[in-house]
Amino acid sequence: MKLTTKRLTALVMMVTALLTSMVSCNDTKSYSDLLKEEEQAVNWYLAQHEIETRIPADSVFETGPDAPFYKMDKDGYVYMRVLSTGDPERKAKEGDRVYFTFMRANIKDMYNGLGTKWEGNAEDMTKPATSFFLDDTKLSSSTKYGKGIQLPMHYFGMYCEVELVMKSLEGFSSEMSTCLPFIYTVRYFPAEY
Repeated sequence: MKLTTKRLTALVMMVTALLTSMVSCNDTKSYSDLLKEEEQAVNWYLAQHEIETRIPADSVFETGPDAPFYKMDKDGYVYMRVLSTGDPERKAKEGDRVYFTFMRANIKDMYNGLGTKWEGNAEDMTKPATSFFLDDTKLSSSTKYGKGIQLPMHYFGMYCEVELVMKSLEGFSSEMSTCLPFIYTVRYFPAEY
């Protein structure tokens, strides 16, 4: 069989592609490895703070910047520090539209010594507040921010402010596969705000 220039080029391209894919497979981490790294980063961050492993039976949380982080689910995907409980007369009900502003920082970057870079919409008044419909699992506009961001609305009134340590499985749906945990500062508002 005679090798023409076209066949030789195709053969070289296939060998190059095969070698590239073999090298890139060795450089990537498995999803399991990424989850372990996420767990290590969250544990490192939480070790620097007081932790309460139970939600208060009477739902009376300690508040303020020195309050503990409360473990909000049995798997430890979300921890919450309450900065302000908001207006107890203005609690959201299922289906209510809730606006929120937030700032967040990547805990894994902090753990790896890359500093704390805050991002979000809370400090720039030209960026609109984002919203969800409480407990609506059908609208992508409600589910794209994850379950964790809605959790405080089950305990507090509008205008509450919390810090959330959130693992990727409860965070923004577009980022679940990245295994990046974030610390959020979030404030909630009614639809007419």
